[in-house]
Amino acid sequence: MNQNLPVIVIGAGPIGLATAAHLRERGQDVLVLEAGDSAGAAIAQWSHIKLFSPWRFNIDAASRRLLETPSEGYAGDWEAPRITKLPTGAELVSEYLQPLAAHPELAPRIRYGHRVVKISRVLPDGRGADKARTANRDDAPFLVRTETPGGLVDLLGRAVVDASGTWNQPSPVGRGGIEAIGEAEAREQGFITGGLPDPLGADENELAGKDLLVLGAGHSAANTIIALGRLQKQYPDTRIRWGLRGEANPIRLYGGGAADQLPARGQLGTSLRRLVENGHVELLENVSVASMNAGEQLAVVLADGRELAVDRIIAATGFRPDLQMLSELRLELDECVEAPRQLGPLIDPEFHSCGTVSAHGAKELAHPEKDFYIVGMKSYGRAPTFLMATGYEQVRSIAAALSGDAEAAGRVELELPETGVCSTDLGGSYDAPASENSCGTESTEPAESSGCCSSPQPVSLGLSTGTLHGNSELAAGR
Repeated sequence: MNQNLPVIVIGAGPIGLATAAHLRERGQDVLVLEAGDSAGAAIAQWSHIKLFSPWRFNIDAASRRLLETPSEGYAGDWEAPRITKLPTGAELVSEYLQPLAAHPELAPRIRYGHRVVKISRVLPDGRGADKARTANRDDAPFLVRTETPGGLVDLLGRAVVDASGTWNQPSPVGRGGIEAIGEAEAREQGFITGGLPDPLGADENELAGKDLLVLGAGHSAANTIIALGRLQKQYPDTRIRWGLRGEANPIRLYGGGAADQLPARGQLGTSLRRLVENGHVELLENVSVASMNAGEQLAVVLADGRELAVDRIIAATGFRPDLQMLSELRLELDECVEAPRQLGPLIDPEFHSCGTVSAHGAKELAHPEKDFYIVGMKSYGRAPTFLMATGYEQVRSIAAALSGDAEAAGRVELELPETGVCSTDLGGSYDAPASENSCGTESTEPAESSGCCSSPQPVSLGLSTGTLHGNSELAAGR
């Protein structure tokens, strides 16, 4: 392998930029490919969402060292935001990701408007090495094909780290993980909206006074319902229905209220419960969408024969990884959650919350395809238990491995408590209740510090309402 080729990182979000920072700290060449026109482009689409976790948990260590260290042509005068403040998505981008991406160590190595569509390998003489070719494969450079404003561009790298996330791959609202009959047409006609709209801002005119069906049992659904409740105060003819795949479990839906160790999370659950109990939100159980037909309204037919007529479906149904771009690589994926094989059992949401996932790195994220790694939210496949801090540990280990430092790659530098600031947002599933930990909310204004944050805790994006962690008394009394 030509060691002069860069490590190609896909995605300029928190985990992708952290990957680049760790690699540059070790003197490795890196090229970051971002589909959007700026760093944190996906986060910008939910910029109105506020995190439960304060700034002290949102910043990668190598990235912080890079920002705070003076160097030739750089003053090193970046100041971290107040560590106890809870940032919005917009603030995460403007106060951290944009300064990091603009740093002279990274800025020349980031290409915007480069959407990766396929990854394969090529031999030194230019001949291709598709998935079926074994001879000399490990030494063959990676071929990364990208769509750019100027057309298709092929790039070569000695390794690839896929931190592209799952934001652009929402799960369908249909049953069994596949689209409902008529769902594609309904999306094309605008009847189905993503799970994190801004009802009090950019999407107010689109949602006010409408008959709305929110699908999902997790964080995005909770965020949206509370925001819609506020919209309903201004536009009383707005109808809000909340569809759950299964039966409602109050502990999972609303958390522990005042008993919650995270006051902001407890307030969120209390507000959600109040909206339902006061009749402002109609709760529908056992909602399994079989088909839909777009007319003046959207006619939705459920598997049990019930029919609903709605103006919009807000699909907080979770996300899944885009594996099509990786079809020419030799991957070993867990058959249930589509995470790397060794990682799958560690994160299976049927057995783990984000606080019980063991720290992991290059070893657990390795594939038969040498020097290829999936990191961040995408590495968790369909499991909704990802933590941003876990992603930072992933890429610290991988950067060490790609730099030949096996000892550092195998070392664990992150301990995850079972309670604290955990998240499953942006990856939650409509098929199952939310995970039992959380991180963010669009609608609450919590205190800036609390007992839950007195020691280091993991952090990620998003929020959750259904939580047993921190509510042991309520859980025991169910």
